[in-house]
Amino acid sequence: MDSQTRATLIAQYKDGYREVASALEGASDTELDARPAPGKWTAREIVHHLADSEMTSAVRLRLLVAEENAAIRAYDEKAFAARLHYDRPIESSLLAFQAARRSTGDLLDKMTDTDFAKVGTHPEHGRYGVERWLEIYAEHAHKHADQIRRARASAK
Repeated sequence: MDSQTRATLIAQYKDGYREVASALEGASDTELDARPAPGKWTAREIVHHLADSEMTSAVRLRLLVAEENAAIRAYDEKAFAARLHYDRPIESSLLAFQAARRSTGDLLDKMTDTDFAKVGTHPEHGRYGVERWLEIYAEHAHKHADQIRRARASAK
């Protein structure tokens, strides 16, 4: 990955919280709990998923950078949603998402080419490196912000 692509992805990653916060601005409980289609997540559930995913991804990045051949653990996002009470208020999850993303953004700014070249293994994806991590998580929040907007719109 060239330095310009990396810089663009890091900027997108750092912008993720703002994009999600914007998608949630002025949301009512009715909008947060609207299910756009059977089996699709509500905006509230998406926020909790983002917090859980962001905390998990933050640990994954740190393992990749700090360890040689880091073993990245998978997690079942559907089990998290089913068992971690995704019907609760969103404020703490938004703060967790924001804090994990800000801290990781600061880390990304300090990382070297050697850090970005680090690779581990993921049980579902096999070879899994820092650059792949960045490609995935740079767009993750933006995709979910769009989902939040669609879920909120379904309440109308």
